[in-house]
Amino acid sequence: MSRIANSPVEIPKGVEVSINGKDISIKGGKGSLNLTLHQLIEMQQEDSQLKFSSSAKSKQAGALAGTFRALVNNMVVGVSAGFEKQLVLQGVGYRAQVQGKALNLTLGFSHPVVYAIPDGVDIETPTQTLIVVKGIDKQQVGQVSAEIRAFRPPEPYKGKGVRYSDEYVKRKEAKKK
Repeated sequence: MSRIANSPVEIPKGVEVSINGKDISIKGGKGSLNLTLHQLIEMQQEDSQLKFSSSAKSKQAGALAGTFRALVNNMVVGVSAGFEKQLVLQGVGYRAQVQGKALNLTLGFSHPVVYAIPDGVDIETPTQTLIVVKGIDKQQVGQVSAEIRAFRPPEPYKGKGVRYSDEYVKRKEAKKK
């Protein structure tokens, strides 16, 4: 059984936590996030720490306590430091550029791919082959990165496509004559 719920969440300076029943609101230098706790989870604030426990002694309640502890920790990290994912375009003629609230991708299709950037996420293109996705919500940053990668996932023969900067693509050997 996981013991993640046993470790408290440290609240850094500059981050404000408001608890109203089961609703949690966390405000920091980068923005604010809200979350509603499950009915089986209890949370207490002591000084600059948040402690989580389950009201029931079931296996599901223990798992939920660890899950909500991780979610609140991600919220605290997001409003104080933020999250970032980097995507790399690999392939001849593959390019990306941000124009207003849209990301224009040239990925070897007969048409350009235009991705509308959702609210709460910032996308930068320092070079034509690098995309940086930033935001305060870890789930949203990961989802946007996955949607961009899904336009042209890396293929195993030449390695062309959109990949995460730390992703390793196992290459296959080409067919022999």
